[in-house]
Amino acid sequence: QERLAKMELHLQVSPSAMAELAKVGFDPVFGARPLKRAIQQRIENPLSKLLLQGQYPPKSVIPVDVDPVKEPGVFHFGPAREAA
Repeated sequence: QERLAKMELHLQVSPSAMAELAKVGFDPVFGARPLKRAIQQRIENPLSKLLLQGQYPPKSVIPVDVDPVKEPGVFHFGPAREAA
């Protein structure tokens, strides 16, 4: 969030995306340790590619969602919306 704030961007993560991150980021042995890796692999890396392509201008809100029924584990980034 800090890096995005410097670029005047804000993530809006849906409850289903949060639940999916919690599911894939938890391991019974290691607890929530894998959460950071899950966030990097499923949110940060794909989002950085979209940012490099210029898909989100400054002062945008970036919606993040997942459809746990149709595409479990696949995060989608919606169209940019202007921040309020």
